[in-house]
Amino acid sequence: MSAPPAAQGAPITSRRQLVEYLAGGEKPRDAWRIGTEHEKFAYRLDDLRPLPYEGERASIRALLEGLTRFGWTSVEENGKPIALKRDDASVTLEPGGQLELSGAPLQTIFQTCDETSQHLEEVKQLDSEVGAGLLGMGFNPKWRREDIPWMPKGRYKIMGEYMPKKGSLGLDMMLRTCTVQVNLDYESEADMVRKFRVSLALQPIATALFADSPFRDGKPSGLLSTRSHVWTDTDPDRCGMLPFVFETGMGYERYVDYLLDVPMYFAYRDGKYIDLSGRSFREFMAGKYHNLVGDEPRITDFNDHLTTAFPEVRLKRYLEMRGADGGPWGRLCALPALWVGLLYDSVALDAAAELIKDWTFAEMEALRRDVPRLALKTAFRRGTVQDIAKQVVGIARDGLKRRNQRDRMGERDESAFIDELAAIAESGRTPAEEKLEKFHGPWKGSVDPLFAEYAY
Repeated sequence: MSAPPAAQGAPITSRRQLVEYLAGGEKPRDAWRIGTEHEKFAYRLDDLRPLPYEGERASIRALLEGLTRFGWTSVEENGKPIALKRDDASVTLEPGGQLELSGAPLQTIFQTCDETSQHLEEVKQLDSEVGAGLLGMGFNPKWRREDIPWMPKGRYKIMGEYMPKKGSLGLDMMLRTCTVQVNLDYESEADMVRKFRVSLALQPIATALFADSPFRDGKPSGLLSTRSHVWTDTDPDRCGMLPFVFETGMGYERYVDYLLDVPMYFAYRDGKYIDLSGRSFREFMAGKYHNLVGDEPRITDFNDHLTTAFPEVRLKRYLEMRGADGGPWGRLCALPALWVGLLYDSVALDAAAELIKDWTFAEMEALRRDVPRLALKTAFRRGTVQDIAKQVVGIARDGLKRRNQRDRMGERDESAFIDELAAIAESGRTPAEEKLEKFHGPWKGSVDPLFAEYAY
């Protein structure tokens, strides 16, 4: 989640400004970058409980303040550190204390993997001092919603009060989920639309490959991606698949029209979040909000609003892939590798577009519905998602090879980062199924061992 905006930006006087704002994300191919974000659960080593915000040891605040020794600058809200900045990267807090790295826009998977590794090494140094651990999974495997402390961010109070009005699992999404995401560029409106369509159609395939959240409240949930399932009952106004993306006329204007009718959560004014939950941005622009009379919407308001729509692929001034469960160190690099291989090589993008060209939206929605439970075993036409996953991973691998970006020694190209996904696709055995086998076997019906065995 974002930190508070530093400035209000230009006033919004027309819908055209919003269209131009999205178009302003266009970049020539040689300026395309890779931005990787990942969240992880922080917990106390002594009892495995989620870290509270306050506390001299084993607290989120202690982690944030400790990280400043590595050159991070603190961002505060009401006198409390709630984020960190360093160059073009940031560390932020999710509502339940999940720690997120929002990486800088980088040129290669090698660079983004180095950035991730540096961040995790820094946090691990502090973990040993404060008595904390970090876990990468899609859903908190042990603790109930009421066991998880809320972080002191004004936007989360507003969201937490609004979520239960729209779905039964919104608070679980806020407090108990973790993801890994990648943000990728486009060079034109047509390029954006093509990438949006391919990535949205294939997002359930990524969900299946990265399925790593089979537990809830210390027991099997009956799902392989509990995180992905949670999003199906969070808020229908702002989540899920977007049928209009596949319709004639899709472009910046169509996405703006969608956003104008997505209910808002808040506006940020004078260091405070003002509750506007349930009211549309369209009404905001029309001046219908009595508690903001005379205060016209600003571009920063629209940018904030962009972050509160949660479709499976999100358009900001880049495209954000949102379908994957959080996971272990190595798999954090596999997610950008998958999507860079598919979308940043023109031959691979053609092949991916050909693969999905006759998929119906009903089929895509069925995949989105069934994959959280069945992952690679989900039926699709005459086969399974595993069959599609093998093809998708192969297309991505070839795309990465054609990119021919090499490590410092010139020995490896980026396709090495896809090896773990290739193994999952070939075997049909997801990380979630691996953990379930251990739960029913050597872990003897307890999830506690995974906090040690799968910790960063």
